[in-house]
Amino acid sequence: MNNPLGLRIVTTTVAGVMVISMVACSKTVDTTGTPAPTISVGTEIDDSVVTTRVKTALLDHIDIKGFDIQVETRKGEVMLSGFVANQGQVDQALAVTKGIEGVTSVLNKLSLKEGAATTVGNKIDDSVITTQVKSALLADASINGLDITVTTRKGEVQLSGFVNNQGQMDRAAEVARGVEGVSQVANDMSLKK
Repeated sequence: MNNPLGLRIVTTTVAGVMVISMVACSKTVDTTGTPAPTISVGTEIDDSVVTTRVKTALLDHIDIKGFDIQVETRKGEVMLSGFVANQGQVDQALAVTKGIEGVTSVLNKLSLKEGAATTVGNKIDDSVITTQVKSALLADASINGLDITVTTRKGEVQLSGFVNNQGQMDRAAEVARGVEGVSQVANDMSLKK
């Protein structure tokens, strides 16, 4: 196509279809018997847009290590999780997030990095632990592992995201503790509203 406007329309259409497909494919069945609060496809798409806006704003901000922050959104409520270097980065991340259109509230689940700098070996070990925890969560039929974000730093696993009930929160933490190499689990998940 030689027409840039035509190319932009096609690209936007394809991106929209992909988002709708991903949202539709992410639906799972809750086997715990507690009905999950319902959310429309339109709301999920809006939440995806808000998440993208927040993540982009965090990455654009020079004083915030945006790659170390996970962003999840449910009905306009944004959860920030992960590990940051200092309280200033937490404050800046919260301020940036609150300024994004579509954000109704912000849950701060950010943790401060403690101790010495992480080595390459630690980062590799942490990525292996993260993968093992995520795999274990996905394999457990009583948990929707797709709803849970896993972050690891020096063996400490942080679980964040929105789950259907307290039983899923407790089970996810139990599964994470059962993975070799996990020294501690921070259960920073929230219930879906």
